[in-house]
Amino acid sequence: MNGKTQKKNQWRLRPRERVTLLLCGDLITGIMALLLALYYWAMGDSWLNFSWEFLKTRPDFWFYLLPLLWVILLMELYDVHRAGRWKDTIQWILFAGLIYIAIYLLIYFSSPPNSLPRRGVAVFIIGAMLLTLLWRLIYIRIFTARHFLRKVLIIGAGNAGQALLGMVQKLKPAPLEIVGWIDDDPQKAGKEVMRLPVLGNGRQLLQICADEDISEIIVAITGELQGELFQAILDARENGIDVTTMPTAYEELLSRVPIFHLQSDWLVRSFIDQTNTSGLYEFGKRMFDIVGGLIGIVLLAVVYPITALVILLDSGSPVLYKQVRLGKGGQPYNILKFRTMRQDSEKDGKLRFTSTNDNRITRVGNLLRKSHIDEFPQFINVLMGQMSLVGPRSERPGFVQELQQQLPFYRARLLVKPGVTGWAQVNFGYAGDVETSAIKLEYDLYYIKHRNLVLDFMILFKTLGTVIKLKGF
Repeated sequence: MNGKTQKKNQWRLRPRERVTLLLCGDLITGIMALLLALYYWAMGDSWLNFSWEFLKTRPDFWFYLLPLLWVILLMELYDVHRAGRWKDTIQWILFAGLIYIAIYLLIYFSSPPNSLPRRGVAVFIIGAMLLTLLWRLIYIRIFTARHFLRKVLIIGAGNAGQALLGMVQKLKPAPLEIVGWIDDDPQKAGKEVMRLPVLGNGRQLLQICADEDISEIIVAITGELQGELFQAILDARENGIDVTTMPTAYEELLSRVPIFHLQSDWLVRSFIDQTNTSGLYEFGKRMFDIVGGLIGIVLLAVVYPITALVILLDSGSPVLYKQVRLGKGGQPYNILKFRTMRQDSEKDGKLRFTSTNDNRITRVGNLLRKSHIDEFPQFINVLMGQMSLVGPRSERPGFVQELQQQLPFYRARLLVKPGVTGWAQVNFGYAGDVETSAIKLEYDLYYIKHRNLVLDFMILFKTLGTVIKLKGF
């Protein structure tokens, strides 16, 4: 059974394997588009045509980097859920193509005449869009088919297992095929839980795995495993079946941490160890913040005059406002932002969450929030070391005090500097209540646990996408 099961599991792709597959496919299509562009450009050259001499002398070095930029523009489509949907795929490839054209035209018209190629770049963009679209539709047609989905058993039909199943059922297309439950509770034997059958107990685990062609087991029991069930899980693993815990599966599928389904000592026992980062990362992140902060200050200087003017005309002064927020380690600092709300937004002194259509937001403030121009003064906080470009959203002391009493592990957000943008901001909208704050906390803890410079760069690029689309956080 061992060799047979492992061979089948090779074709049942996990999310990271799907991302790798998509990335390789996009690079190949980008390189194909580059070769097509070079050939078309060369055939129009009356001297060299398509030859090694042409490749060495005509295209500049940057031309060979066009596929890399194309892959970067497709960043949104490395979300495996979005990548499995036809509509999202077509929309984002078209959007990425338009952004590519806009970037090139901006560079082209600001460069000396006849210094940049038009034909080669135009053919590359058109070729990259068409070839990528063809590849992505092939991916959706083939690799989201049932044959490539992992067949899963969930051990434990309690709250944790049901929470995971509920989340999986909301994802379209389905990331895996959950066959049923394994549970030792005799009252659940032969019944259905959330429309899935309880197929048996721990003693029957191996036989059920063989009968149902199971490729993975998710253990959703937060308490101690009984000896017989524990041994059955080990035997299944020895037979080539993947074994995953519910929190790990939850993180893998949703890029969030399941805060309500973790043991009380999780923060000390697991999270702190996994969030330790190297001094090299901290140095690189600070350098990243300084460079990004300086660029941001330049942008702030450009937009400040017109932004200040429209705020004054719309709702008067002040243009900027300071507000106390909590930074790393709970240290208070004054955040700087362009004012987007009425001056009397909290005249009664009560703290209120900001909602998507908050009537306290001014007309100009609404546009500033959607374009994220209101965040630009925070680049000053970044250069001062109070904030980072990427991190959890900073919160007011009153909200932190309130939410830490209602949400487990809430203060863990304060282990890192708050950010101008972050994983929660680009994946979720406004947190208008405790329930939505819990979802954003799950994203924040995922970021803190997995943070690295590649993830930071991806968040910044996703933020750029929300800015271009005028989608506020």
